[in-house]
Amino acid sequence: MTTATWFILIGLLLLVVGFTFSWLKSLPITSAIVYLLVGCIVGPMGFGLFHFNPLKESALLELLTELAVLVSLYCAGVKMPAPITWPRWRTPVLLAVVSMSLTVGLVTLFGYYWLALPLGAAVLLGAVLAPTDPVLATEVQVRHADDSDRLRFALTCEAGINDGSAFPFVMLGLGLLGLHDLGDAGSRWLVVDVLWATLAGIGIGVATGWVAGQLVHRLRTAFAGMTFLESFLGLGLIAFAYGICLLAGAWGFLGVFSAAIALRHTEIRLAARKEASIRRASADGAVDSKSSDLHMHVSESSLVFNEHLERISEIVLVLMIGGSLFWNSWSWRAVVFAAFLFLVARPISVYLGLLGSGTSMRIRHLSGWFGVRGIGSMYYLMYAIQHGLPQDLALELLHLTLVAVALSILVHGLSVKPAFALFWRS
Repeated sequence: MTTATWFILIGLLLLVVGFTFSWLKSLPITSAIVYLLVGCIVGPMGFGLFHFNPLKESALLELLTELAVLVSLYCAGVKMPAPITWPRWRTPVLLAVVSMSLTVGLVTLFGYYWLALPLGAAVLLGAVLAPTDPVLATEVQVRHADDSDRLRFALTCEAGINDGSAFPFVMLGLGLLGLHDLGDAGSRWLVVDVLWATLAGIGIGVATGWVAGQLVHRLRTAFAGMTFLESFLGLGLIAFAYGICLLAGAWGFLGVFSAAIALRHTEIRLAARKEASIRRASADGAVDSKSSDLHMHVSESSLVFNEHLERISEIVLVLMIGGSLFWNSWSWRAVVFAAFLFLVARPISVYLGLLGSGTSMRIRHLSGWFGVRGIGSMYYLMYAIQHGLPQDLALELLHLTLVAVALSILVHGLSVKPAFALFWRS
C-alpha cells in the first residue's frame, strides 16, 4: 500500500466510525472487531493490498503500542474513584498481582510441556499474554469518573496495574534466555526488577501527579480566572512521569497510571477543601458561595482529548494486527493455546487469586471471562524482540500472540455486551 492509500483507508474508517458511532454502540459487537475485519479483508487474508510485518517493523510497532498503552493508562487512571480504600481496591489488586502471576505460571507450564518451548520463552509468553489490556477493554471499563460499577472498576483497575506488574516476568523470561542479567540466584531480578522498579514507579507516579494537582490549584487560587490547555497538561504529565521512570529504572506504565490517579485525587481533595472554606466564608457573609467554580479539574477536562487519541490508536493498531495475519496463521497449535488461555488459565487464576477476598461469585465469573488481550501484549513482545529475542523464537511467539489477540478481540468483543446485559445490569 502506498502512503496515499493508507491515508485514504484510515480516513474512510474515521469517517465511518464518526458518522455511525451511535449505531455501532447499539450493535452487539465492539468497534475493535470492525477494525480487525477491515484489516483482514485488505490484508493477506483478503485482497492482499497490504501486509504489515511486525518482526521487520518491531521498532515502529513497539513505539506505537507504547504510546497507545500510556494514553490508555492515563484515561483509566483519571476515572478511578476517590478515595482509595483497601476494601474497594482489594479485588483489582489481587487480580493484577496474584491472578496475573498465576496466569504466567499456567501459561509457562503449557508452553514448556505442550508447546515444547524453552523455559525462558515459555515464561516470556506468559508475561506477554497474562496482563489484560487497557486499550481494547473500553466496553468493560468504568464509563466516567463517578461510575460506581464494581465489576467495571475491578477490570479497569486490574488492567491499569498489571500492565506494570507484568514487566518483572518479561525481564525474567529474557534473563532465562540469556538476554538480561538476573544476578546470582535471581537476586538482581528480585531487588531491581521486582522491588525497586515497582515501588519506584508507583512513588514517582504519585509524586508527579500530586505536584501537578498542587500547581494547578495554587495557580488558580493566585490568579483568579486563569485557564489552562488541559489536554497539553494531561499529555505533559504522561510524558514527564514516564520519562522520570525510565531514567530511574522504574516501570513507567505503573508510573503513568499512578500519576493519573494522584492527579485526580489531589484535585478532588483540594476542591473539597476549597468548597468547605467557601461555605464557611459564605456563612459569615464574606463571599457568595455560588460565585466560585469548584469543579474545573484538569484530569476530567483532559480526558475527552486523550480518549480520542486512544480511539485513533486503536484503529491504527488493530488494522495492523489484521494486516499481519495469514490464513495459515490459524494453526491448531495457536488456536488450542488461545483456548487454554481464555478457558483454563484465566478463570483458574481469577478464582484462586480471589479466594478469601469476599468478592461475589458473579464478579469472579465475569472477571474470569473478560481478560481481554490486545495492544499491551503486542508491546511486550516487541520490547522483547528489540532486546535481542532470537528470530526463531520471535516468530513462534509472534504467531501465538497474534492469534491470541485476534481471537480475544473476536470472542470477548462478541460476548461483552450480551453478557453485561444478561448477568450484570448495573
